[in-house]
Amino acid sequence: MLKVNEDKAREYAKDRIRRWRENEFKKNDVLLQNALIDNDSSSLEIGKNRREYLRNLPQDCDGKTLDELRELLKSLELS
Repeated sequence: MLKVNEDKAREYAKDRIRRWRENEFKKNDVLLQNALIDNDSSSLEIGKNRREYLRNLPQDCDGKTLDELRELLKSLELS
């Protein structure tokens, strides 16, 4: 039977997320800049919430089971 090291699986998931979110941060920065230029408070709030979400994604892997990690990566289209 094959045994998967859950700690290594979590680190793998975190690394995948960190690489993926680099471009997502760049996209979000453009959204924030445009919101500031346009003085659009709702878009600014969305951008701030998205930035916080992206920052917290790697930590969200902590304590997850293998199935939960798979689902998280799948939801981000990383699987």
